[in-house]
Amino acid sequence: MEQNTDEMEVLEIASEAVSPSAKPTHTSANALHFTGFRLLLSGIALSLFGQQMLTVAIGWELYVQTNSPLVLGGVGLAQVIPLIALFLPAGYIADRVNRKYIVFVAQCVIVLAILSLALLSFKHGPLFLIYCCLTAMGAAQCFNSPANSALVSQVIPEEAFENAMTWRSSLVQLASVVGPAAGGFLIGLFQGVPQVFLLSACCSLIFAILLLFIRVRPQKSSMGEGRKLSSLVSGLRFLWQTPVMLAAITLDLFAVLFGGATALLPIFATSVLHVGPVGLGWLQAADSLGGIAMALTIARRPPFKRAGLTLLIGVACFGLATILFGLSHWFWLSFVALVLIGAFDNISVVIRSTLALVRTPDEMRGRVSAVNSLFIGTSNQLGGFESGLAAQFFGPVAAVVVGGIGTLLVVLVVAGIWPDIRKLKTLREQAA
Repeated sequence: MEQNTDEMEVLEIASEAVSPSAKPTHTSANALHFTGFRLLLSGIALSLFGQQMLTVAIGWELYVQTNSPLVLGGVGLAQVIPLIALFLPAGYIADRVNRKYIVFVAQCVIVLAILSLALLSFKHGPLFLIYCCLTAMGAAQCFNSPANSALVSQVIPEEAFENAMTWRSSLVQLASVVGPAAGGFLIGLFQGVPQVFLLSACCSLIFAILLLFIRVRPQKSSMGEGRKLSSLVSGLRFLWQTPVMLAAITLDLFAVLFGGATALLPIFATSVLHVGPVGLGWLQAADSLGGIAMALTIARRPPFKRAGLTLLIGVACFGLATILFGLSHWFWLSFVALVLIGAFDNISVVIRSTLALVRTPDEMRGRVSAVNSLFIGTSNQLGGFESGLAAQFFGPVAAVVVGGIGTLLVVLVVAGIWPDIRKLKTLREQAA
């Protein structure tokens, strides 16, 4: 009986997705109505919960052992190298191979890498091997991200995309709140990080198991493109020919690159705010707490009517909140600043993710998502490296404040180069 229900749901998704003239219903526009999306969303949130615990554990262990901002920056660099090297084939494969299978294999690789980190922590292994494990995780995430993002479109109809992105953002942010707080608490409880690594590995393993129960409709393939280089770079070409999407992604890239305050949280926790691992966990969770509040606010309101202007204002406020965090020497003011950072960043996440889903043909979603993942991953990881490098030479406070100012300048530049982003009304406007 369950199998028949799942098959009916897949047929329902397919019929709604391929019938643009069909009038959206309350049920079809609610992504949580679909079992496949609920399972996928649960797995994504659980996996991210484990990775957020892992982030706190790695940052705490490395900074306590080395007291070096550059070592913290190296964490981001180790993860971004495979992203830059593999994003083109990762997107190409996401459009050619079963996306659910790709995500499953990627999660299994992540589990093995995290277990290796746990072993290295038990044995006090060398820093080089820790970076190797992080690089392996980065490579797995490079294949996971585009397939994972594109997989959403195979379990829900198109009219539910914006609702899906909002709910996904909400639950992901919830995991990002609970994960760091739990990570900091467990580090203090166990007086070490290996146990946190093991719990993180379990989270990714459960996601891999959940994938086995998700039914998806067949993905469209890019027939006739072959394996030519032009097929690999078509995601880049599509974004270049879609100014609004290019503007949104560029804005996010440089804003996060300059405003990467979260990479320096272990330094602020120990040297500026003078709090322990539990305090660090709450600081790591703060921006996600703001993201949850904003995501729930967005979920309860109608779709954006002036999405472009909302995006620009949101990123500008992100920069101002970053400056506030850099100047603060009080824990609770820093916590509030990080909450604001997460809230305003969530606006960018929802708008950018929805644009990518709505305006990209299904047969190209893997490659476009790969490019999107490259921009996001590069900004996050290189932003962490840039912040660590700047903190090494100028101190953490100056690094964060100057980064916030840089974010404000990015908003002005993007608004000037791509005036269409200022004029964008609804997210489905001029969608093909």
